[in-house]
Amino acid sequence: MSEPKPGFLQRLQSKWQLKSLTQVLLVLLVFACTGTTILLIKNPILAFFGIERGGGFMNTLAYLLLVLPLYQIMLLIYGFIFGQFRFFWEKEKQLVKRIGGIFIRKK
Repeated sequence: MSEPKPGFLQRLQSKWQLKSLTQVLLVLLVFACTGTTILLIKNPILAFFGIERGGGFMNTLAYLLLVLPLYQIMLLIYGFIFGQFRFFWEKEKQLVKRIGGIFIRKK
């Protein structure tokens, strides 16, 4: 007989190198809270800057410049609240390195 495949949470635990399934659940809770918060405040933020709802280049650009950085900050805030700041801080540093790598030429 073969061993049973690990479940979804166990695979996340392994991928994210977390110590427990409880920590996996807390990380998922942070993502859920952050996503919900951004969903609730995105339109008021865009409206504050005079950007109408709907598609288009300006909406996408404003989202990338205003809402996406706010999402990253909210991840850190909720990560702190739920005791997962270190996990999200490491992920933020990886993201900055990746984005920086796009703009930095390798010799």
